[in-house]
Amino acid sequence: MEMEYPSGFVIYYTDTFQKEYRKLSIDIKKLAEKKERIFRKNPFDNSLKTHKLNGYTSDCWAFSVNNKYRIVFEFAENKKIHFEAIGTHDIYL
Repeated sequence: MEMEYPSGFVIYYTDTFQKEYRKLSIDIKKLAEKKERIFRKNPFDNSLKTHKLNGYTSDCWAFSVNNKYRIVFEFAENKKIHFEAIGTHDIYL
C-alpha cells in the first residue's frame, strides 16, 4: 500500500506495519494517524521526537506516537519512505 503527499514523497506501508497496525486500539490508531499527518508535513517536527536507530536497525528511524508507541520507518531512494513497524519499544527487538 502506498500514499503520495504534496511534499513529493511516497509512504509505503509494509505488510508487517499493516499487520501490527490492525492490532492496535482505536485510540492509538487515531493518535498514530494524527502523528502521521504531522510527519507528512515535516518528518522532523519536534513533537514527533524523530530519531535515528542504532545497531541492526541502524538504517531505520523512529518517531513517537506517544510515550509508549513508536513508528519505525526507513528513508529509501526517490523520495520513498517505508513505514516498517508500529508498536511499543518491543518492535526494536
